[in-house]
Amino acid sequence: MVYTRQNQSTLTTAQKKRFVSAVLAVKRSGQYDDFVRMHVEFYIGDGDGGHPVAHMAPTFLPWHRRFLLEFERALQNVDPGVSVPYWDWTVDRSPHSSIWGEGFLGGNGRRSDKRVMTGPFAYDSGNWNINEAVTEGEFLTREFGRPRDPMNLPTKDELEWAMRDSLYDSAPWNSTSSRGFRNKLEGWTSGVGNARFRNHNRVHRWIGGHMLGAASVNDPVFWLHHSFIDLLWDRWQRRHPQSTAFLPARKASGTGSVVAGDQPMPPWDVKPRSLIGHGDLYRYT
Repeated sequence: MVYTRQNQSTLTTAQKKRFVSAVLAVKRSGQYDDFVRMHVEFYIGDGDGGHPVAHMAPTFLPWHRRFLLEFERALQNVDPGVSVPYWDWTVDRSPHSSIWGEGFLGGNGRRSDKRVMTGPFAYDSGNWNINEAVTEGEFLTREFGRPRDPMNLPTKDELEWAMRDSLYDSAPWNSTSSRGFRNKLEGWTSGVGNARFRNHNRVHRWIGGHMLGAASVNDPVFWLHHSFIDLLWDRWQRRHPQSTAFLPARKASGTGSVVAGDQPMPPWDVKPRSLIGHGDLYRYT
């Protein structure tokens, strides 16, 4: 049966409560920390060796699509009526937006140590200890807007810069690719300072705290952010129907260690091209 992923701004109080309850149940089971470990393991940057799949590679989008599905299945094992909502950060751009409400994801971290003090994922709730890749203590941290070096969430114009590129990806298939929707949406550029980070990357940096780096899954907003990224890939495909939905389509000289569309993608051993569509599983409102 096809289920729906909603904009978080349209969720009812009851829907928010069910989502939070399912996330907390997955955390209690220990499975949530498995997701954190997986993302850390497969976050391989340019020049780090191995096979980059989760980031800085064409598989950024199909890898996270499968990652989201795995998490969603874990939630649905708790409550079959729950799905991962999406956060449109071009619209809900304020630290006071409903996504940060006390009954949903909670708010910003306090100034002294970035510790989140409100909502169900605050350390004081007793339900959300940081156990994996601990760098700042056991509590969830955020630092909205990076006040020491201020930045804003991506704008609609910045997102449009990525969406209008009709090429999916291009050589050298990493964070330095100057052409291609994938790298522009992921948000690596040749700029300096905060200007270097666009779209997906800028959202991680705007939230700050645990959303910085490979262990960003420790913050549940990770899933709502990547649900929107997944939706944007869907919109890009509809906007450019004549474009190849994933490149490189086949392994060829010049692609190095990059996983091509017809190759198995770890850790699930599925081919990226098998994840281009999702209409038989879920849809977006």
